[in-house]
Amino acid sequence: QVQLVESGGGLVRPGGSLRLSCAASGRTLSIYVMGWFRQRPGKEREFVATIRRSSGGTFYGDSVKGRFTISRDNAKVTVDLQMNSLKPEDTAVYYCAVRTSFGTIVYPTEVNQYDSWGQGTQVTVSS
Repeated sequence: QVQLVESGGGLVRPGGSLRLSCAASGRTLSIYVMGWFRQRPGKEREFVATIRRSSGGTFYGDSVKGRFTISRDNAKVTVDLQMNSLKPEDTAVYYCAVRTSFGTIVYPTEVNQYDSWGQGTQVTVSS
């Protein structure tokens, strides 16, 4: 099992920046992919970004491409999400997730393709 703890959420003005971090513990050697999802009020959980643990290859959701950057630190087993040019529609609870089983999909984007989740951190973009 892998345990995940997110941090870094908060309130930010439109156009501002925020950095989220997620620390993994437990059976971390089994992690293949690390990702971020978000859930806006009244909406389903949606894909934000993902990163391959070995290669560092990344993939982003269309709504955040060019504004958000995902990165990982294999030594610390952390995954960060740098969020720039934030918009009110980015307001959501952000979740860190990992996939611990090998699969043929290089960049998984579906909720059911990840098997461990953090508790979430609230990001609010408002003036």
